[in-house]
Amino acid sequence: MAAGLPKRNYLVSGAAGFIGSRVTRFLLDAGHSVTGIDNLNDAYDVRVKHYRLGQLKVHPAFRFFQLDISERTFFSNPDHGLYDVPPFDAVINLAARAGVRQSVENPWVYIDANVTGTLNLLEFCRQRGVPKFVLASTSSIYGANAPLPTTEEADSSHPLQVYAASKKSAEALSFVYHHLYNLDVTVFRYFTVYGPAGRPDMSMFRFTQWISEGRPLRLNGDGEQSRGFTYVDDIAHGTILGLKPLGYEIINLGGHQTITMNGLIRMLEERIGKRAEIIHHPFDPADMVANWADIGKANRLLDWQPVVSLEQGVSDLVAWYQAERGWASQVKTD
Repeated sequence: MAAGLPKRNYLVSGAAGFIGSRVTRFLLDAGHSVTGIDNLNDAYDVRVKHYRLGQLKVHPAFRFFQLDISERTFFSNPDHGLYDVPPFDAVINLAARAGVRQSVENPWVYIDANVTGTLNLLEFCRQRGVPKFVLASTSSIYGANAPLPTTEEADSSHPLQVYAASKKSAEALSFVYHHLYNLDVTVFRYFTVYGPAGRPDMSMFRFTQWISEGRPLRLNGDGEQSRGFTYVDDIAHGTILGLKPLGYEIINLGGHQTITMNGLIRMLEERIGKRAEIIHHPFDPADMVANWADIGKANRLLDWQPVVSLEQGVSDLVAWYQAERGWASQVKTD
């Protein structure tokens, strides 16, 4: 965990994002300095991003730059504010365009953010002599026929959408920089992250809002597709553990419990105290039917395993939503 590390200086891209904000918060709480960058794009309702960023800006060891990692000029210009910051011990790249369905509609922005953006940060590491690079990847990379639970050795060459393909490209670029420049790289393939202040384009936030506000719950398919949900704090702690020297490693971080969409809806109904009005839509071909992580490698290399149960995590999410309902109920989830 971060508390066991020497006091260091980190660059976190996507600092206003769901995972990025939690990683940043844990690093700051452990006494480290963090420079956060984020372009605050409108891929989903920016009110959620500003909420997360507001929690970080009160910390004296946090510095923030609003910039787009896909813009090469921000990293090649020595007059940019990033060059006034003391040398970084690591770059943690958690900035990305995420979402499997949206990547089908606008593939170009995913290549810009996830491929070109990763390349720019890798070049930044090379130019500035940053020794460590952490990359956020995705379980979507395993495609349609992954064995369950899925190990890192499973086939990842048949992604189902541009989002997963762009992450596969980012992984390959990261290996190139490890090979050519001896950059120490940890790639994390995350499995369906959830928790308070989560992404409003994902099922946990959407279902919580729709059930709480009595809105129709749109469900793709019959609801028997399953996910290995992972609580955001577990993901953030695992990401920080990956800052240790590893050479080049790809590591799954995922939940120890899986649940179907129907089971998740029932769990939310119990905690919210309302029944969902479910409207079924066709199954989206960009979706995976199931995902479930084999986390043996994370346990072996990082001594990591998830500790927050699905029952506790869902309860925490519902409690957060009810506390922030005044504005969270207005967040766009379409």
